Amino acid sequence: MSIGRTRAVSLLGLDGALVEVEADMGAGLPAFMIIGLPDTSLGEARDRVRAAATNAGCGLPTRKLTVNLSPASLPKQGSSFDLAIAVAALAAADLVEAESVGRVVHIGELGLDGRLRPVDGVLPAVLAARRAGAEIVMVPTDNADEASLVPDIRVVAVAGLRDAAIWHGAALSPEPVEAIVRARPGSAGEAESVAGPDLADVVGNSDAVQALIVAAAGGHHLLMVGPPGAGKTMLAARLPGILPDLDVDAALEVGSVRSLAGRPVTGGLDHRPPFESPHHTCSAASLIGGGSGVIRPGAVSRATRGVLFLDEAPEFSQSVLDCLRQPLESGEAVVHRSRAVARFPARFQLVAAANPCPCGQYGTRDGDCDCTPYHRRRYLAKLSGPLVDRIDIQLRVARISSAAFRLADQAERLTTAQARRSVEEARARSRRRLASTPWRLNSEVPGTWLRDRPNRLPVAETLPADRALETGALTMRGYDRVLRVAWTLADLDGVERPERRHVVGALGLRRSM
Repeated sequence: MSIGRTRAVSLLGLDGALVEVEADMGAGLPAFMIIGLPDTSLGEARDRVRAAATNAGCGLPTRKLTVNLSPASLPKQGSSFDLAIAVAALAAADLVEAESVGRVVHIGELGLDGRLRPVDGVLPAVLAARRAGAEIVMVPTDNADEASLVPDIRVVAVAGLRDAAIWHGAALSPEPVEAIVRARPGSAGEAESVAGPDLADVVGNSDAVQALIVAAAGGHHLLMVGPPGAGKTMLAARLPGILPDLDVDAALEVGSVRSLAGRPVTGGLDHRPPFESPHHTCSAASLIGGGSGVIRPGAVSRATRGVLFLDEAPEFSQSVLDCLRQPLESGEAVVHRSRAVARFPARFQLVAAANPCPCGQYGTRDGDCDCTPYHRRRYLAKLSGPLVDRIDIQLRVARISSAAFRLADQAERLTTAQARRSVEEARARSRRRLASTPWRLNSEVPGTWLRDRPNRLPVAETLPADRALETGALTMRGYDRVLRVAWTLADLDGVERPERRHVVGALGLRRSM
């Protein structure tokens, strides 16, 4: 008997670390111990592994088996360590080649019949293994397509523990086994979601359409306030369609979050920006991330590189809305636990929609509002000042009249494809300008860069924003955000630097409420 060694991956948020799994067959009464800071689900692996090995035809000796997960100070969660523990134990029992086991990273959960069940988070786990220098990774058959999205690493797919043991040199004859696969969504629904709604469906509201294009070109957050039926939800649903395709790195990041959230990544990387629209009854944990056991990403992380839409935003709990402040500033969601801190990406565009009052009729020409000024203030006060101050574009959306509808219906309307071309051209100009910086979008540029001497706009151009800052209509954060939107308007117009009209336009987009 000897010590069997292999490797697995421990995920904490989207970050993964290689864990060395050591198994030792020692003298003493038969026992199976797992040490090295495992959680409850990982501690239960001893029963799954022993039963799976027996039913797969490669039963473990009735000896004292000790499994150590190193480094011991790193918290380890979930059932994806099962396969690594099992092959390390088989290597310790001299049933497989120890050298073969030692050079492979193993990921997978064992069923009692010896088959491997697919696990969540395979894509970020394989990415972490590749970054750590691993060359081969073994995964369940159903996770093979997802793991193969990571370049420069060999993926070995196995249906059960017996196949894994044979691959590592066990003297066993192959037996056919049906791989466990997860249910897949229907293809018709997938095709509909990929196509997406077209911007040409929006009749009228040309100012809102232009604001949507500005938000997409610069990656700016957007707040729309208007009565029911004004088209706020319709506009928000069309924002992902006018965003450019994701590059490979961004698509891998989005796919990793999707995998960790339990949504299998199938059919290759999806290069379209995601769209998340949580219900207003959601909790802080479902919005930011958390949960018991394995920490899961929330809606802000699932929307990274895409759009997070909060419909009827004042109906959300104020404490939940205020949780958005830190992700909006830092671009990441941080979940604290007693023994660990998990970090998830949260580089999303926030689109919030709100009615002007509880009944929604305040300010409309054809509706009667019975809300008192106190109730109107209390309703919109759920969107706290610090949160609203972080939103670049604040737009008032009105219902379209019947006459305007007939005129707009006859005019030629902007399509999603045309709007996306304008957005791509504007983003290309900003990328060229920011090529020597770590930023690529105008919404990412800090105020220090905007006010630095080479990039500082002349006083004559920024005078409207300066006056708003002096009178208290703008905070310093709001002033910087007006300048960011002005640079985006200049990029859309194809000029090198913002002019006074761009600053006035950006100020109007922020103060239109």
